Amino acid sequence: MREGVMSRPPTTQQFVLDELRKAILSGELAPNQPIRQDSVARRLGVSRVPLREALKTLEAEGQVVYRPHRGYTVAELSLDDLLEVYRLRELLETEAAHHAARRAEAAELERVAAEHRAVAEAAEREDLVEMIAANRRFHFALLEPAGMPWLMRVIRTLWDATDAYRAVYYNSVDNRGRVLTEHEAILRAARERDGTELARLLHAHRQHAVAALRDTMPPPSGGSAAHGPEGRPHRARSGGQSPAPGHHDAGPPPFPDGGGQE
Repeated sequence: MREGVMSRPPTTQQFVLDELRKAILSGELAPNQPIRQDSVARRLGVSRVPLREALKTLEAEGQVVYRPHRGYTVAELSLDDLLEVYRLRELLETEAAHHAARRAEAAELERVAAEHRAVAEAAEREDLVEMIAANRRFHFALLEPAGMPWLMRVIRTLWDATDAYRAVYYNSVDNRGRVLTEHEAILRAARERDGTELARLLHAHRQHAVAALRDTMPPPSGGSAAHGPEGRPHRARSGGQSPAPGHHDAGPPPFPDGGGQE
């Protein structure tokens, strides 16, 4: 998370929201970690008012949890939640894909191709945070030509709720390679304006992600699986892999854990 006042989006609340999302995605804010509002506000150079509003948005997305007298903590990753969200995405994105395949113009398809190249370039640099961002741009460039803004708003909310899961998925070199291969086929179907094939490929794309995540997360409603340090799945870090077990960065943590009602 950046410190101080940088080049900002249109509103302070949006700036804070973007920075919190990046911190959760990168693992700077870890699952179950308390969010100390005074510390975060000071770090970003903002008051607590836009921070509180940003936290309410993240709570609605399921990325943070509010508990009375304890404040906000980062939500745990849950396979139950992931499966529910991906089922909803299946229903909505299938509809969008059929419409987008018919309506996409040449310039819109070139934008999809450009974002595919951006995903590949980020993968080559092992910049996982940028790869995840470019992947999101690729998928929305693909579906937005459907011309269904209300549908896209709901899809965007579902994506916001599962960014952290993509961070876990992209930590694997094999998964990153699969993403690029699948994106090439998806782009080809979009260029051929084959809505049925596009929807089928997107379904397979989502299912491969879910199958991979089953191996790194607790199974639905309890159980155990492979985890990162402290029993948590790894999240992505910009510019490379998650640290090896036992690794500790030098210096104090950027967002210190601690009690206190905030």
